[in-house]
Amino acid sequence: MKSYNREDLSVKDRISSTMFGSMVLFWVVICLLFFLVRTRRPKNFPPGPQPLPIFGNLLQLCLENPMRDLERLRLRYGNVFSLFFGSRPAVILNGTKAIREALVTKASDFAGRPDELLLSHLTQGKAGGDHRRFALMTLRNFGLGKQSMEDRILSEVEHVAAELEESNGKPINPKLLFHNASCDIICSIMYGARYEYNHPFFQAMIKMMAECSKIANGPWGMIYDTIPLLRGLPLPFRKVMNDHSYVKHHVKGIVAEHRASRIPKQPRDVIDNYLDQMDKMEEGSVFDEEQMLATLLDLLFAGTDTTSNTICFAVFYLTTHPDIQERCQREIDHVCDGKERVSFEDKDRMPFMQAVIQESQRFCSTLPLSVYHATTKDTELLGYQIPKGTLVIQNLSSVLYEEGQWKFPHEFNPDNFLNDQGELQKLEAFMPFSVGPRMCLGEGLARMELFLVLVTLLRRFQLVWPEDAGLPDYTPVFGVTQAPRPFNMIFRPRENQSQH
Repeated sequence: MKSYNREDLSVKDRISSTMFGSMVLFWVVICLLFFLVRTRRPKNFPPGPQPLPIFGNLLQLCLENPMRDLERLRLRYGNVFSLFFGSRPAVILNGTKAIREALVTKASDFAGRPDELLLSHLTQGKAGGDHRRFALMTLRNFGLGKQSMEDRILSEVEHVAAELEESNGKPINPKLLFHNASCDIICSIMYGARYEYNHPFFQAMIKMMAECSKIANGPWGMIYDTIPLLRGLPLPFRKVMNDHSYVKHHVKGIVAEHRASRIPKQPRDVIDNYLDQMDKMEEGSVFDEEQMLATLLDLLFAGTDTTSNTICFAVFYLTTHPDIQERCQREIDHVCDGKERVSFEDKDRMPFMQAVIQESQRFCSTLPLSVYHATTKDTELLGYQIPKGTLVIQNLSSVLYEEGQWKFPHEFNPDNFLNDQGELQKLEAFMPFSVGPRMCLGEGLARMELFLVLVTLLRRFQLVWPEDAGLPDYTPVFGVTQAPRPFNMIFRPRENQSQH
């Protein structure tokens, strides 16, 4: 009897085990079919590689730096192709024609912002066109393109020059110093005050912004965007969220101080101006404190990282191209002869210097994938059908290095922007801040800052590559904003220029 029972139980166990295995297999098949249906490209959707379950095309990209893989896919599938982040489709735009068609000709169709991505979770503002217009008006009110903004920048350059003079001709890495200066300029616009470079919070904030940029478009950022189930785990992208919250909490405290000390309708800075605007609006308006914090943090992060990295790249290129540096200094000395300091208006008399700045922006491609967009409705682009809500990624590097658009696409050469008469040319492929109505808000500030900082430094210092530094490595460190690899250089005061 016992033997029979054991055999009977054994048969039942085998049947149960088989049924359980069949159920697991059944649900695996269902999940795979569901994924395949969701990742099936719609009719006439841009082509691309076949996605894998769960991961989409994540494993087909180098997560440290996907730019070479995007170029490989462009050569295979064309200037408009698609990838999947998990089950979410994304259209990648390459080349001048495709990007201008989408963001200029069909700007309203491609004017959306995606949600459920790491960057969108860091910039949780809900504002639209009205808020963008207000932000531009506020920047203009506080000096964008005016003497007051010029004074802010040149005042900050004095702090930078003082730090460089203390280096006494020894090799230094200027990256942190340029980050400090760019951050202080944007802080003076937002808060009406600057930080000392050694301020503990200021240094912590600078470090956090650099880490956020590196992680958000790096491997962990891609994993966050591709596999939502992992977002709650204590992985490196959680540090980005925590750091962002830390800076947000500090800015919230500054807003509270402004509330207590402000005089309505007499704004001292961007925060006061925003508070005045909130007073005018009805409850439920997009002009609320949460949106204000989102806007302030966007200005802070974008205004610091992009500009400071571009300045750092430009100084790096000028240091390793002494012939170009010397030509810049001859032009600067001629235009600024007898002047105490440079003015932004001087740029029109410095075509070569402007060409060098623009070539630095082109060659470093600081914002390689710009800011992600999304389609606002079903639309068509260069013969392809793209549904509403599709993630759209612009590969700006593909434009800035595009064959046929530049005389020397793969080398640092200011002649890319000059005609045969040495005059500056306006080129449609030059879009370091993207293009169209949703391009970078801070473009005007960045152009002014780049010109005033670089001209002042070149007027005062000789930029020298150390003899024992070896060959320069121009390969950038990939991130939301690209940065140069660490390098040391010498700032040697120029003779007869130290008084300026």
